[in-house]
Amino acid sequence: MSDDLIAFARESSAWPFQEAKELLDKRLKGKTPDKGYVLFETGYGPSGLPHIGTFGEVARTSWVRRALELIAPDIPTRLFAFSDDMDGLRKVPDNIPNKELVGAHLGKPLTRVPDPFGTHNSFGEHNNARLQGFLDSFGFQYEFRSATECYTSGAFDKALLRVLECYDDVCNVVLPTLGEERRQTYSPFMPLCPRTGQVLQAKVVERDLASGSIVYEDPETGDYITVPVTGGACKLQWKADWGTRWYALGVDYEMSGKDLIPSVELSSKICRILGGTPPMNLTYELFLDNQGQKISKSKGNGLSVEEWLKYAPAESLALFMYQKPKAAKRLYFDVIPKATDEYLSFAEKGAEQTGKALFDNPAWHIHAGKIPAEKTPLTFSILLNLVGVCHSDDPAVLWHYISRYAPTATPEANPILDKLVRYAIVYYEDFVKPSKVFRPATEAEKVALGELRAELAKAGPDADAETLQNIVYAIGKAHEATFPSLRDWFKAQYEILLGQEQGPRMGSFFALFGVTESVALLDKAINGESLA
Repeated sequence: MSDDLIAFARESSAWPFQEAKELLDKRLKGKTPDKGYVLFETGYGPSGLPHIGTFGEVARTSWVRRALELIAPDIPTRLFAFSDDMDGLRKVPDNIPNKELVGAHLGKPLTRVPDPFGTHNSFGEHNNARLQGFLDSFGFQYEFRSATECYTSGAFDKALLRVLECYDDVCNVVLPTLGEERRQTYSPFMPLCPRTGQVLQAKVVERDLASGSIVYEDPETGDYITVPVTGGACKLQWKADWGTRWYALGVDYEMSGKDLIPSVELSSKICRILGGTPPMNLTYELFLDNQGQKISKSKGNGLSVEEWLKYAPAESLALFMYQKPKAAKRLYFDVIPKATDEYLSFAEKGAEQTGKALFDNPAWHIHAGKIPAEKTPLTFSILLNLVGVCHSDDPAVLWHYISRYAPTATPEANPILDKLVRYAIVYYEDFVKPSKVFRPATEAEKVALGELRAELAKAGPDADAETLQNIVYAIGKAHEATFPSLRDWFKAQYEILLGQEQGPRMGSFFALFGVTESVALLDKAINGESLA
């Protein structure tokens, strides 16, 4: 990349570049770390099926990584997608089959719990595969890391011995955050019980730094058991685990949700006690479901990745994640059309932008600088309206109308538009059609609609969208007594003709549907015939 483009990138107001500049200037001091690369990390708790929040964290972190690579091309980077799959399963998720099978293994590491789906050796491995499968399909560049592998392979042994060495200091950081009863038995080390296979919160009665072991009291039998803290015989309590992982791996950058702010602060203290430097952190706001509640892996509320991709392209999901990461957002089905149309707008602009304007465009980040050249002549929202008035779930029927509106467009030449057509059909059937309520026109409204019908017929079948939109405006202004504002006029058309409170530019809709067909639609509304 040229020096001019690097300068444009550094001047960009886009939040990934802002994050990358702070990381480069404040933490890295413009230099490659001693380990030879900058390490980005995302964390994942595989107790439930992967959800959109997990994808969002990887996507956002990847955008910051990409931004850093542009402004500091000589500094290598890596991204670890880390799974806490050695955590003990605390409860059975609501949204899985074979709950009894899983319920019999509560307390065991997720990688030792049978897979209720029957596809992998364990529940943890199943969910890890689900996560990796989606990230791979979207093209993320990352390296998967498993807590089970890190603990059992010895990769964390040196750090675990360091925790044993700093045992009292680590405890002194954590204990003030616990209740009185929990303080009595707290230890940063949780042994894996040889008898039950469960991850234990057990009282440690002795520590031996020379042998790298602890002696704990079995909570059920009262026996004293000696185990090494290394080799996967113990795992760390999760806050100690997080800070120790930063220390062991040398993590430079990690995002986390607003609900984890206290945990970030505590884990940072532990990382420093061990002799490490906590990573730079971006705190993002949480996603909410349609009831305004935080989305949860175990509850399965909100949207899954698969559900979003049933109704819209992955790029629209990426844009939803890109926009305002520090603002809470509802994550439900009704956000999909808006996100899709906004993505299309950014992509179209990005294909023609250069310099700083291009780096400020979300589409540049979503596509890693390679924005598709295809222009999409129709919005997703207007396609939804077209499906509604066509009363057809056949893509060929919709393309009959599209080809008149945009004569050069074909499914082969416009694959993005063809996908949108198919998405619109499915979304309309599942979400728009069930909620449609067509209201009859009042007598005063019938007069205005009659004049609109006459002017459209006079304009003829070859009239373009702008001409038809001007007609719509003129009729609305001429009937100010019925429609005090043009908003009232548009709303009346949406409710009467489309069965909804909001809608597209009616000139564009009439041009797409066809003037002849639009005149027939108006005739039905004026005559009181059903439009459903």
